[in-house]
Amino acid sequence: MELLEITEKIKEKFPEEIVDIKEFRGQISVTLKKGRIVEICRYLHDEPELSFDYLVDLCGVDYLGRKAKRFEVVYHLYSITHRCGIRLKAEVGEDDLTIDSVVPLWAGVNWHERECFDMYGIVFKGHPDHRRILLPEDWEGHPLRKDYPVQGPDREWPGFLDVLDRAKRFREFEWHE
Repeated sequence: MELLEITEKIKEKFPEEIVDIKEFRGQISVTLKKGRIVEICRYLHDEPELSFDYLVDLCGVDYLGRKAKRFEVVYHLYSITHRCGIRLKAEVGEDDLTIDSVVPLWAGVNWHERECFDMYGIVFKGHPDHRRILLPEDWEGHPLRKDYPVQGPDREWPGFLDVLDRAKRFREFEWHE
């Protein structure tokens, strides 16, 4: 099935959810409202004609000052059966930083959603283990946001001195040739 046919199927089934469809260099991006993202993904996953059974990646994007909806959650889907991929972009406004989790459809997206939360502060409702994955739990802020200070947070992370102390204590176990 051609990529434009796939977008037509999405438009037929979910016409009110489509914000934009773009084709660039043989790739299709479908920008959606976030409200029915699980339903749309389930359709793409379960429909035998489509069978997007592999979620390649999920990431966040911050469009601070460039778009009305500041954030997007981007889903890169691939159909192993049909050997084609599609990109979904769900708009997430700064006033409501939540979107439904797609972990029930693709278990492997668990860590991707946690990373997106950690770096952008987007909360995935229904996620089975919603906590930071890259930064310590007591870290303040979300470092991939465009308004995050370039030099880091205003004050030093409280656990920093503890990390330095541990590094000194464990130096005796370093390997030397």
